[in-house]
Amino acid sequence: MEKIRLPDFRNIKIIPPSEEEGAYRCPLCEDRGIILKEGKAYRCRCALQRAWQNRLRAANLAPHLRRCTFAAFNLEYYSKNLKDELTGRSYYECARLCLEEAQRFVDNCKEGKRGRGLFIFGPVGSGKTFLAAAITNSLIEAGHQVLFAVVPDLLDAIKATYDRPGEGQTELEILDTARQVPVLVLDDLGAHAYSEWTQQKIYSLLNYRLLHELPTVVTSNLELRELEAYLGERTVSRLIELCKSLHLPVERDIRCILNRQQRD
Repeated sequence: MEKIRLPDFRNIKIIPPSEEEGAYRCPLCEDRGIILKEGKAYRCRCALQRAWQNRLRAANLAPHLRRCTFAAFNLEYYSKNLKDELTGRSYYECARLCLEEAQRFVDNCKEGKRGRGLFIFGPVGSGKTFLAAAITNSLIEAGHQVLFAVVPDLLDAIKATYDRPGEGQTELEILDTARQVPVLVLDDLGAHAYSEWTQQKIYSLLNYRLLHELPTVVTSNLELRELEAYLGERTVSRLIELCKSLHLPVERDIRCILNRQQRD
């Protein structure tokens, strides 16, 4: 299996067009990135686009998640009649609150505030990952450094360093990237077979970000009391202090609804 490599935010650079897949020569600047006009140098729009693409790669987002935006988050999938047993709100109100809190989180990050992050939990297909990706895309567009990491993939990347010592990134480099990145989005912190080793890695990561007041977003299929059985009391305690908890219930898996619509 190909080893997963996470970006190192200590040394991000714009990738020259010759190194990019599907590279082409810009007719305006011939890939120099600069246009000379009347003795003045201007940054070409192709260089701006390459910088945008590079930030997307740095965020570690899968291609289909790069299209997720707040504007595309559709509240029509959430019932106004069904009530959430945890909060007493309708499913629609829960979704609206999640959207508002996600937008507020982004605004706070843009203003340099270091308040609590978000813990968004709910069933499979409720839109948690969509919102997390929308947060990531919105911050990237504003020029912020973000890492979007799927928890099982992050743990696999760390384990892979043991198989090939001396090749690629070390365990410490991967962990430091996740610990120190200005904004971290952890997707799918769920009911996995967490060993004592994985529990310690997750605790170390969350504890570091809590102590350094670094904005963090976490999604899960489980509520906090259920997560405690997999991660332990001290890790969940850090998560409660680090993030505001938001429930995102849905009647039917939105992915199944979309797939059926595409078939029809």
